[in-house]
Amino acid sequence: MPKKCYRCKKAQPTTGANSGSVSGAPSAPSKKKTSPASSATRELDLPVAEILKRFHDGPKTGVFTDGAANPNPGPGGWGAVYVVDDVIVGEAYGDEPHTTNNRMELLALRAGIPLVLTDESAIIYTDSQLCVSTFTTWAKGWKARGWKRKDGPIKNLELVKEIYETLQGRPNLKLQWIAAHSGNRWNEYADALATAYRRSEK
Repeated sequence: MPKKCYRCKKAQPTTGANSGSVSGAPSAPSKKKTSPASSATRELDLPVAEILKRFHDGPKTGVFTDGAANPNPGPGGWGAVYVVDDVIVGEAYGDEPHTTNNRMELLALRAGIPLVLTDESAIIYTDSQLCVSTFTTWAKGWKARGWKRKDGPIKNLELVKEIYETLQGRPNLKLQWIAAHSGNRWNEYADALATAYRRSEK
C-alpha cells in the first residue's frame, strides 16, 4: 500500500452518497466511502497493490482524477487521489447506478479539488480532454451567454457551473490533461478508484 502523509493519518474518514457527493456536501448515508483520509478499502487492496508494483512513471505530485461508466450510459464510478512526492495526501471515490462517463469525470474533478487545502497550489490531472476544454476554453463563453451553448444545452450544467466557479476561486489550481492507460502511476490509481464499483458488485 502507498505511504500516507501525517495530515492524512490524523484526519477522520467521511462518508458520501454513492450519487457522487464529496466530503462536506450534503448527502444521504451510503456504504461507499468518500474518504480523503483512510487507506483503500478491501475491494481496492489487490488492484491498488498491483498498480503500485507495476507502474512508476508519470508525475509524482498532483491531484489525479478519473471517471468511468460501462456501458456508457450505465453503472459508473469516479475516483480522485492527491499525492505529494509519491505520498498519498487524500483520496475519494464513489459511484452511481446509472450514469455517463462524462458525468463521472466531472464528479471526480469536483471531488479532487477540495483534497487540496485552499492555501496550497497543485496541478489537477484528468485524462478527459472534454473536462480540460470545458474549464479552460469553453465555460467562460458559456457563462457570458447565460450558461448557454450556440448548438444546444450544456450537459451536466449544474456540475459544470459549480466546478467552473470553484476553479475561478482557486487560481492556485491548474487543470492539465494526462494520457489514459499510458503507465502513469497515479492516473492508473485514480482509474482503480473509479472502477472499484465493478469489483464490489462481484
